[in-house]
Amino acid sequence: MMEFRPCIDIHNGKVKQIEGATLKDEGDSARENFTSDRKAAYFASLYKKDSLKGAHVIMLNPEGSRYRKQTEDEAISALSHFPGGLEVGGGINDVNAPFFLDRGASHVIVTSFVFRDGKIDYERLRKLEKSVGKKHIVLDLSCRKVDGHYLVATDRWQKLTKEKVNTSLLNKLEKYADEYLVHGVSAEGKRGGIDEGLVKVLSEYDGISVTYAGGIRDFSDIEMIEKLGKGRINFTVGSALDFFGGSLSYEEIVKKYGR
Repeated sequence: MMEFRPCIDIHNGKVKQIEGATLKDEGDSARENFTSDRKAAYFASLYKKDSLKGAHVIMLNPEGSRYRKQTEDEAISALSHFPGGLEVGGGINDVNAPFFLDRGASHVIVTSFVFRDGKIDYERLRKLEKSVGKKHIVLDLSCRKVDGHYLVATDRWQKLTKEKVNTSLLNKLEKYADEYLVHGVSAEGKRGGIDEGLVKVLSEYDGISVTYAGGIRDFSDIEMIEKLGKGRINFTVGSALDFFGGSLSYEEIVKKYGR
């Protein structure tokens, strides 16, 4: 059954909604849709109250950024307010992954660490699995469409790999992960509608849990994900949510798609 998986995106130490395609490490810049005056812990507590396990906390500043510590502190605070209920991503590798699990994360979300030189680095993937175990890994296969194919994007969606998101890739990687998270990067943060082509690609896969994110603006988009995904694909709503500056009612979504 399709589930609502909420999010807490943290950039420069603040909870934000951004246009994913505009994120740049240089200058820690991004086109912002909304910056919340509430702390990450507030949203973690809200998701805990509503039993929304599987929400993802994404740290959008890289290692070396002057904002990385602030962003990381916000994420850790959120984890402490909903231990076992949140997944954390952004700069995760085999060395620091246990640190975040010890601070309450149910899973770590990983992309860039397991992709190198444009392809999957299986040695790194096996190191990660050895470090925390398959049951604690979410592989983020966020992607952009290029020449008819969806290519995995890494490094906060700034670099494209040669790996195509399709049933073959999903089948190949599922033995290393408990879940997949897939942002349609071109649609992310625009509230311009979902990437139906990507949802159709994901709908052809029937294995571990998959969550789609990107472009949701109203209930018709959610219903389209449910229809195209045959009720198997979970979904994330960001900028369209009422408490992130949009008009979609969080309470109504929880009522219909919460656990």
